[in-house]
Amino acid sequence: MTTANFSTPGERPLTGRELSGSPPALFTLANGHTAAVGAAAVDAIAVDAVQREAAVDAVLAERGPAPQVDPIDPSFMDVVRRPPLVMQRGQGSYVWDEAGRRYLDFLQGWAVNALGHCPPEVQAALAEQSSLLITPSPAFHNRPAIELGRLLCRLTGAARVALLNSGAEASETAFKLARKWGRKYKRGAFGVVSTAGGFHGRTLAAMAASGKPGWEALFPPYPPGFTKVPFGDLAAMEAAIDADTVALMVEPIQGEAGVVVPPDGYLRGLRELADRHDLLLILDEVQTGLGRTGRFLAQEHEGIRADITTLGKGLGAGLPVSAVLASERAACFEPGDNGSTHGGNPLLSHVALAVCRVIATPPFLERVERRGLELAATLAGLAERWGRAAPRGRGLLAAIVFEDACAERLAELARDEGVLVNAARPNIVRLMPQLRVSSAEICEMSARLARAHARL
Repeated sequence: MTTANFSTPGERPLTGRELSGSPPALFTLANGHTAAVGAAAVDAIAVDAVQREAAVDAVLAERGPAPQVDPIDPSFMDVVRRPPLVMQRGQGSYVWDEAGRRYLDFLQGWAVNALGHCPPEVQAALAEQSSLLITPSPAFHNRPAIELGRLLCRLTGAARVALLNSGAEASETAFKLARKWGRKYKRGAFGVVSTAGGFHGRTLAAMAASGKPGWEALFPPYPPGFTKVPFGDLAAMEAAIDADTVALMVEPIQGEAGVVVPPDGYLRGLRELADRHDLLLILDEVQTGLGRTGRFLAQEHEGIRADITTLGKGLGAGLPVSAVLASERAACFEPGDNGSTHGGNPLLSHVALAVCRVIATPPFLERVERRGLELAATLAGLAERWGRAAPRGRGLLAAIVFEDACAERLAELARDEGVLVNAARPNIVRLMPQLRVSSAEICEMSARLARAHARL
């Protein structure tokens, strides 16, 4: 395989401007290095793509032919079923396996790669910060974390922020913060009302709050204090509130459940419920935040602010960064109440800061919204052609719901046709492209998915 030999114009190395879809000023990084790390640094990364590809070729040549992959690698715990291929490299909307086959990636790490594979902004931020300081431990301040915290508060209206590593850790921190608030201000209330079909992570408390089918039987007993009601049902949510309730917790759109969009006004109704009953509103924006729906936070579509918001996935654009944002009312932690060994380290904070400075700009978010409308129209056309199917979603978080349980087989055939999608449920295919996906790539996805569907 000669990875530097781009066989079509669409596979050539892109410039920094093309990769970003934004002016070079958007690449400005933290610590006051605006002039030193701007368009020139990003373009330098892109311009030498061919040389870097040649270096990759040399490394791969030394390794020799890629070995065959067993469906279950005995060196790993058997917790995930994976296809027998190994992903090797990626650029933008594409990823290549060890055999050299290219795939159009509409998974992007389950909405993690907000700016696509190996974005130049992330490469530049890693290169700059890794030469200065990776972590001094959480016992000391560091400038990237300070700047990231300030920016997140300014962008979201939050009063305080905690920087962490994963969505599940963010959920755990939100639960602890809510329980601390209940103990201080609500006579020890500790209960959280969440929703059936919701997904908040894989720690025990996060699983207890989630409504994923079958989870209740996996690791009992779960921590007490979590009640689940149907998603989108305000009356059921209010009926579940009792003297022990301290918070209401939902995803603005249920992602893992198959991109379930609630009725208009649902989030506003939850805000009103929380205010009327003196409760905290927790919104899990791990998947919907960071521009995924065309707004920096999905809650902005209904003009509300949660008391506690969790972020993750796209915040690190491929690296493990998460955050908990809290209003002044909810921010009641005291020294020693919470901590995270790697949370807020300067390396990942510097990356997240660069990511936020790209995504939060109005032109970027407007472009996401336009591409989201294109994706919705494309999926509607496919569903109409196929019959017994319907699209749903918002922005660049989308799904096709089938009447038949064909999603897993369709995802397999789609991979064979060169496009990666997710079978979120037996009858639901989910799509989460990078936020800079192009119109041409949406058309390509449509053609490849249509070929896959024709083989069902």
